[in-house]
Amino acid sequence: MAEGAGVAEEERVERVGDDPRVNELCDAVSRLRRALAAHPALLPDRDAAEDELAALDAMARAGEPEVPRLRRALLLVAGALGSVSALAPALGEVRAAVDRFGGTPGEERFRVPGPREGG
Repeated sequence: MAEGAGVAEEERVERVGDDPRVNELCDAVSRLRRALAAHPALLPDRDAAEDELAALDAMARAGEPEVPRLRRALLLVAGALGSVSALAPALGEVRAAVDRFGGTPGEERFRVPGPREGG
């Protein structure tokens, strides 16, 4: 377990910027990527979800990401994984991290339903 903590420490050192929202998003995306990788079921949209998670991670690591693009990627991930209850907690963390970047005009149309609201 100590070895895993060292990896997390190294990941934090690699990050650019001091925005805690960026670090939180990177952490949440990383947790969801690990949960998805460990999930044994064949998911028809797994590749799409993995691609969008990689895009979210890249946007976060590049600096202050564009909120509409974050929300679009989150919608795609939620659509691909939303029905998998085992991934709901990690997906909820990504959603919360994206929400911390604030809104944009017309934000409601980009709103991602929570795990209990249906998708």
